[in-house]
Amino acid sequence: MGLLLHGVLLLSVATLTAGLDVQPGPKPLGQSVLVKRSSAEEKAAKVAKPALPAWLTPTPHHKIRRRSIEPGDSCEALQGHDAKLADNTHRYTFNDLSGSVSLAWVGDGTGVILALTTFQVPFFMIKLGQSKLYRSENYGKSFQDVTNLINNTFIRSEFGIAIGPENSGKVILTGDVSGGHGSRIFVSDDFGKSFTHRELPFIPLMQITYNPDNSNVLLVISNNNEMWLSEDFGSNWEKVHSTVCLVKWGGKNTIFFTAGLNGSCSDRGMLELRRTTDFGKTIKTVASKIYSFGVGGRFLFASVMTGKGTLRMIHVSVDQGETWNMAQLPPVGHEQFYSILAANDDMVFMHVDEPGDTGFGTIYVSDDRGTVYSKSLERHLYTTTGGDTDFTNITSLRGVFVTSVLAEGDSVQSVVSFDQGGEWVPLRKPANSKCDATAKDPEKCSLHIHAAYSTAMQLNVPMLPLSEPNAVGVILAHGSVGDAISVMRPDVYVSDDGGYTWIKALDGPHHYAILDSGGLLVAVEHSPTQPIRKIKFSTDEGQCWGVYNFTEEPIYFTGLASEPGARSMNVSIWGYRDYLLSQYWISITIDFRELLTRDCEDKDYVQWLAHSDDISDPNDGCMLGYKERFLRLRKDSVCWNGRDYQVNTQPTPCLCTLDDFLCDFGYYRQENSSECVEQPDLKGKVLEFCLYGKEEQLQTNGYRKIPGDKCEGGKMPERKEIDLSKRCVSDLVGPELLIDGHSSKSVPIVITIVIVMLLSIAAGVLFVKKYVCGGRFLVHRYSVLQQHAEDNAEGIDEPLETNHTQNGKIVFHDDSDEDLLE
Repeated sequence: MGLLLHGVLLLSVATLTAGLDVQPGPKPLGQSVLVKRSSAEEKAAKVAKPALPAWLTPTPHHKIRRRSIEPGDSCEALQGHDAKLADNTHRYTFNDLSGSVSLAWVGDGTGVILALTTFQVPFFMIKLGQSKLYRSENYGKSFQDVTNLINNTFIRSEFGIAIGPENSGKVILTGDVSGGHGSRIFVSDDFGKSFTHRELPFIPLMQITYNPDNSNVLLVISNNNEMWLSEDFGSNWEKVHSTVCLVKWGGKNTIFFTAGLNGSCSDRGMLELRRTTDFGKTIKTVASKIYSFGVGGRFLFASVMTGKGTLRMIHVSVDQGETWNMAQLPPVGHEQFYSILAANDDMVFMHVDEPGDTGFGTIYVSDDRGTVYSKSLERHLYTTTGGDTDFTNITSLRGVFVTSVLAEGDSVQSVVSFDQGGEWVPLRKPANSKCDATAKDPEKCSLHIHAAYSTAMQLNVPMLPLSEPNAVGVILAHGSVGDAISVMRPDVYVSDDGGYTWIKALDGPHHYAILDSGGLLVAVEHSPTQPIRKIKFSTDEGQCWGVYNFTEEPIYFTGLASEPGARSMNVSIWGYRDYLLSQYWISITIDFRELLTRDCEDKDYVQWLAHSDDISDPNDGCMLGYKERFLRLRKDSVCWNGRDYQVNTQPTPCLCTLDDFLCDFGYYRQENSSECVEQPDLKGKVLEFCLYGKEEQLQTNGYRKIPGDKCEGGKMPERKEIDLSKRCVSDLVGPELLIDGHSSKSVPIVITIVIVMLLSIAAGVLFVKKYVCGGRFLVHRYSVLQQHAEDNAEGIDEPLETNHTQNGKIVFHDDSDEDLLE
């Protein structure tokens, strides 16, 4: 199975079974077959609009819209290209018996690939291993064995290759020496043409990371939890700190890390969060009682233990830890977790786990300060044990996210949001598909997408949903059509309009890739037990597929590899051949450039209005405050977009409507309504919250603008935050945060401040009758609300006063604070 992580493709075979050589019916090399749906199916795919399940029927203000361009008959355009593909099919056989191969693309558009094969077996108390390194300069069409450049050192397969940012040309290979009792690295700054080895004074516990602003600066944690840093690309290393549990790069040379106070990282909840901006010369403690932390966009998050030590709360900083605000989110206990699903400079998308081993939680979304949150989606599927969630950012169209919910009867169902979490609806049933056995009504059902949860459950799903920012509107995903996700064999579905409508493109599970900015799709059938010889390709976004036999002798397929960024025209099919006495890796690279015989011209593109089905309607297509018109390739144009192709968009601002607003703190949207109403248990109460150490009173009509929304004029609900001139603090992040890690002169001042603050808090208790912001008082408030919900509000899951709707764009996808928000 292929696994793409940070530009490194890991292809592995757990067991190469000897003696198996299955030969399917022969077909001549280079012969292609054209597969096309009937015209009736295509027409149905354009017009059919079946009803949605009642429990998630979309509200009237969100139309289901469809791209209005009718495709031509592009199947005939693919004929006659067998010879061209055969002439551009390149094979390379690797002369080793390694059990796994890792691929890494070095640079963008360079054509350079490093292939690391590894073989490792346990022998008594040690492991014996062998690594070989291969290098290609032509996108994998041929390789050169460059193992001599690493002195036959065993390179780790789990985090052995680290590619430098941008097009720096830097590569780091991490290897073991002396039977795993030592470590060395090989560094290159010329895209892997040459390597220099450096002995390390430590053994890495994690992959060496580059400073995003200066690729010569390297950072790593050792196996005894020491933090080491190099400012000269690994030539010299300095130990910066001991007992470091987690480290992350911030902006502008900033490093954040958690440190254990008793020499151990096992005491979660008693860690300190520290910061250095000068590579360890000075270190400042910015938060204490830390369970975990994360960085996303301009936000720094900390999961902090409460005074009683049984609950955790999220704190947020937008000034790199100088000041903190307590997020208005429910606290979680030891069996629960927070998870940052998405974060950018505008907002935070946070999952809060439900109490108990439920396997689901609630998605909340923040304001532009990361402090005040609204509820976006309940019963969001997120397993406690494995940390698996289907939350997926559809990068090919702004504002689109897909995830899964645990519905009635514990069935798993897919939902999609087209407005960054403001509203979630089922995915529409593809018109050329039938409802499966999970559907109560054979005519009414939805498409359900297989993602991380399905792979964790070991369903026959070889790839997660795929989209690319430069392939506008295109999505490939495995799915089933019914009332819930089916455990049966999934099929491949394609959307060309960002998820509004879908077609069934391929029967059964496949590996797939997007090439030429969406101008070409390729797929290989997933067949773990049978060798394969065919690749399928489409030039019209999945409506018509050609089938090409790329080899006379089939191979056992392990992965499909294409350069990250979806601009290349080359794709490599990786696998192995299995004979009675030997097995060996083989790579077959196909260059599809000659399939597309001409460059695309202006006549090959057509204007398309995103989030709309009628380009002539002046009020249609507004999403998050503006419309976007794109020039997209016609489906019947068989031409080459090219590596220099850029997505052209024409944004136009819209007048503000209620669609541009979230429900504010203390409000929520009722089902099938765009109106925000007061949360019953907060009705008539004064809404107060803590912001930058001051208590604020919120006066609102129930709406606040979605962060990043660009609408102008129109309907603008009134909203005010009034400074009550009261001081509010959190005792969770103590005043000792201002203490420099290398100074003790401020201790008397800090003690005085602590005494004054404690006296202020004690006096404030006499006046607190409503919502007190901070520390154990806030925790107590939550406990009261939770008890109220359990006793009097049947069906309300949240122990918190915030409610409804929202958004976000994925910058990273961390697991949870159970896994240190990594």
